[in-house]
Amino acid sequence: MARSARYGSGRALLFVGVAVLCALHGLPGLSPPGPALADAGEEAAPPSFITKVVGAAAQGATAATVAAILSAITEPIVNRLLVKRMTFSQAYSEITFKLVSNFFLTTFPTNMLKFPVFEVINMALSFTTLSGSVRGVVNGWLFCTIMLPVTNYRFRKSMGWEINPALLYQAYVPTVARDIVYGWARGFVGGALGSAIAPETFAGKAAVFGLVVFAACIISSPGNEWRGYTLQPPNKKLPFGEYFKPVNYVRSTGVGATIMGIALMVGMLATPYAEMLFGYLKEHVFLGIGALAVVVLAFRMLTK
Repeated sequence: MARSARYGSGRALLFVGVAVLCALHGLPGLSPPGPALADAGEEAAPPSFITKVVGAAAQGATAATVAAILSAITEPIVNRLLVKRMTFSQAYSEITFKLVSNFFLTTFPTNMLKFPVFEVINMALSFTTLSGSVRGVVNGWLFCTIMLPVTNYRFRKSMGWEINPALLYQAYVPTVARDIVYGWARGFVGGALGSAIAPETFAGKAAVFGLVVFAACIISSPGNEWRGYTLQPPNKKLPFGEYFKPVNYVRSTGVGATIMGIALMVGMLATPYAEMLFGYLKEHVFLGIGALAVVVLAFRMLTK
């Protein structure tokens, strides 16, 4: 049975890898420019709403692939800190290569839904007259309402819990409250730090982005703690006083926000290189398939 499970995981990883190549093959953001449609001296038409939305989806899909790798490592730790109230060493001790590699088979397809949806909503709201912080509030509400079943599915997979369709909208109120505050905080803190620091290099912008995410996680942490308390299994639910001990709150929020800030900063730094890699693989499809086969073989060997 273990051998069959390994083969199943290997086939699933192969399928995900092929999906990555196929999904990214036709993305506008990674495609070489086509022949000019306008004569020399003729001004190009400004991009339309649809063009911008499609471009935002492409950008989100690329970032989703990078983030799926990082999330497969970080989310199982963060969720154990949040719900089980473990120490970092206790949570880390439960993380194995098999858990991470299997969870990647969840983070990739769910990210390919979540990231483009977030970018499309954000791009659509940019055509409104709403301020940045108000757009963050609306974005958080829309994104949570649309994607909460995906979020809860992914959460339960990271914890190794049974997937119950009736619970996929569990903890809606605390989650939407958290996402609204997080969206507002991202807009407010991002504007404040961007003006105060005004980074000029790409690495500096990534560092500021990491700080923005860290601050937004801290600001929205009461909603996140409320969500974690609501998601506890009934047979192992901690009493209110024990769950919300200050030491538990500080550990869960501080470590979780640090992990998210670093992970998204690294994701921002890695995304341009991922775009270059995917662009190269588009032009050398057989090389990409060969590299994928090597990865699958290595995966099967490491999970023996």
